Amino acid sequence: MEHLSTERLRFRGWTGSDFPAIAEYFSDEKLSRYVGGLKTPEEAWRLMATYIGHYQLKGYSYMAVVEKESELLVGTVGLWNSEPWPEMELGYWLLPSMQGKGYGLEAATKVKEFAFQELGVETLVSYIDPKNQPSIRLAERLGGKLERTIKLLEYGDHMVYRYYP
Repeated sequence: MEHLSTERLRFRGWTGSDFPAIAEYFSDEKLSRYVGGLKTPEEAWRLMATYIGHYQLKGYSYMAVVEKESELLVGTVGLWNSEPWPEMELGYWLLPSMQGKGYGLEAATKVKEFAFQELGVETLVSYIDPKNQPSIRLAERLGGKLERTIKLLEYGDHMVYRYYP
C-alpha cells in the first residue's frame, strides 16, 4: 500500500515523527470516541506499532496519509483484518485540521480500488458506530450499503456498510 497515491495525497508507512499527532488525536475524547476511544501516550504508541505490525503480517494496514505538497499528516486510511476481526474493513480517521477537504473520500476511494483490484477481494466493509454521522456519510458516498448492525467484539453495536467492486 505504500505505493498508493492520489492527486493530492500519498500513502506511507508510519514513522516516529507521526507519534505526537497520534497521541494528541487519541487524547481527545471527542475525536477518538468512534475509533477505539481515549488512549494514554503509551497506548497510542502501541496502536501505531500495531498498524506497523499489521502491515508486516498482511501487506496492508491503516496507513499514514500525507498531503503531497506539504508532507503534513492527514490521518489514516486503510484496511484492517486482524485474526479476530469479522472480515476485511476499510477504515479511516483524519486529523481535525484535515477534515472538510475531501481527503477522506479521496483516500478511501483509492484504498477501495486497491482492495478490489490488487488484493482481489470480493467484498469489503466499514464498521461504523450508529452515532458517527460523518463516517456514515462517507461510507454512503463511497457506495457502501447498510447491511445490518452487529456487536463488534468489545466495541458494541456497529453498522456494517458493505462495498462491492
